[in-house]
Amino acid sequence: MRLSDTMSTAISDQVTLELTASMVYLQLAIELENQDLTGMSSWMRAQAEEEQVHAAKFISHALDRGAAPQIGTIETPIFAGKSPVELFEAALAHEEKVSEAIRELYRTAQSEGDLDIVPLLNWFVDEQLEEEATVGEIVGRLTLVGDDGSGLLRMDSQLGSRTPDIDSGE
Repeated sequence: MRLSDTMSTAISDQVTLELTASMVYLQLAIELENQDLTGMSSWMRAQAEEEQVHAAKFISHALDRGAAPQIGTIETPIFAGKSPVELFEAALAHEEKVSEAIRELYRTAQSEGDLDIVPLLNWFVDEQLEEEATVGEIVGRLTLVGDDGSGLLRMDSQLGSRTPDIDSGE
């Protein structure tokens, strides 16, 4: 089934949002690296790579259905001078924005009667639940650590052990 014009536009918007998420995570990584929190920076870089994979999933789906997504404007905020907890709160806020966009894409698919995209969207709904939970837990732990330098360095070390999860999910 070919994508409707409405679904094609919605997927293009989602691709742009996923690529924006990648750039947001990269900008967060730069700020954490600048603060000598290399483990947290590494975690953010891995997340940036994962967001690129998410964009690629939507691109492939659209191309398989006869549509070529158009990447829109990508704007990335600057996070200079923000604390680690503020940086992870920004990551959480962006994940919540992406989650709502996925839900909106799901609603669009329902209104268009597009059953072919449902398996992909189901995967993304599950993925976003996991993303929000993970980043939310990190925010909670950073809040508990507060200004404790040794606790912050311990978290930096733990987060630095993450490897990119570029599982295709299919």
